[in-house]
Amino acid sequence: MPSRAQLFENNKAWAARMTAEDPTFFQRLTRQQNPQYLWIGCSDSRVPANEIVDLLPGELFVHRNVGNVVVHTDLNCLSVLQYAVEVLDVSRIIVCGHYGCGGVTAAFRDKPLGLIDAWLRHIQDVRTKHRSQLDALPDDAARIHRLCELNVIEQARNVCNTSTVRHAWQQGHSVAVMGWIYSLEDGILRDLGFSAAKSEEVDAAYEAAIVPKREGG
Repeated sequence: MPSRAQLFENNKAWAARMTAEDPTFFQRLTRQQNPQYLWIGCSDSRVPANEIVDLLPGELFVHRNVGNVVVHTDLNCLSVLQYAVEVLDVSRIIVCGHYGCGGVTAAFRDKPLGLIDAWLRHIQDVRTKHRSQLDALPDDAARIHRLCELNVIEQARNVCNTSTVRHAWQQGHSVAVMGWIYSLEDGILRDLGFSAAKSEEVDAAYEAAIVPKREGG
């Protein structure tokens, strides 16, 4: 594990490298923040948002929590969402989960972990809601894999139902909400088929996305 001193050295090397590549990089960062995307993802250290989509600092506004959950009682997430939509004027909101998510796995297995159990209850609600679909799969590995996907779809729908996004759509603002998932095994993002840019599209997008996909389809 790198020491604290090594982390500071890494930072100096990174800053020097960025400056060498673009002498005005940090000057531009201090002048404005103008991202077009809000990324709502998992806190997992293996899923670095900017790097996955190859965007520089300032190009992606990010909120992360265990299991990429969006609930209407989480003032942290809701505040980020409101700031992104109403102040930064982002045009795309990406909810991105990942296969092999520890939070989803813990929720599926219902293994007590302490304080986080209350947070994972939201993912367990997704598991319960789609139990028949999950039970039809051949084994727990396949069920956890699919629950990672279903959790993203549910959270994307929750984003659409927030007062911030609903108000933006009512005012005619162009904001699209999408559900994606990331694979740790190959580094590739996959579109889960949920995309809505107005309230009338939410239900259809949700129903299409939760349909079990045939292998190869």
